[in-house]
Amino acid sequence: VGNSSVLVCSLKLNTTLVTWKISPKTGGSCTLGYRADQNKTDRTNCSDSVNWKFRPDQDPALEIQQVGIVHEGSYTCEVVATEGYFHRTYHLTVLVPPRLTLHCDDHGNPVCEAEAGKPPAQISWDLESNSSPREEVHDDGTVTVVSTFTAHGTNVTNTICIVSHPAGNQSKSIAC
Repeated sequence: VGNSSVLVCSLKLNTTLVTWKISPKTGGSCTLGYRADQNKTDRTNCSDSVNWKFRPDQDPALEIQQVGIVHEGSYTCEVVATEGYFHRTYHLTVLVPPRLTLHCDDHGNPVCEAEAGKPPAQISWDLESNSSPREEVHDDGTVTVVSTFTAHGTNVTNTICIVSHPAGNQSKSIAC
């Protein structure tokens, strides 16, 4: 999320038509087209963040600027040339790194939160714990995972929360 992404589409000799068909998981579809005989581009229902990376007659790559969850979906490039019809489909999944917070609850137990990640993060502790994480799903498709450290019969002065996520791992320590 937040980065730019470039999707490659092969340009063939004697290309007559290039079309990007974009079907997001949510919202309406979008189309970018290039017609070689008129050297003309066309766009239908595409946001400003989705556009040709270069000139489509030289390189029909698609660029998505400031990638967000709204960009998730299917991206198909279709090329019509004298050699035939070619297509390539991408399925874009957006990773959202969670925000890690760690605090002590009213009973002196460490509480670790991996806020608004996609996919949901995994939480573990450096010491053995009987915690069972709970998930809160948000409207934007992100998930907050909350885990409270509980160690029965052990006096713990300092513990580390470890958050594992495809967008990067994080850890924090706290003494409650």
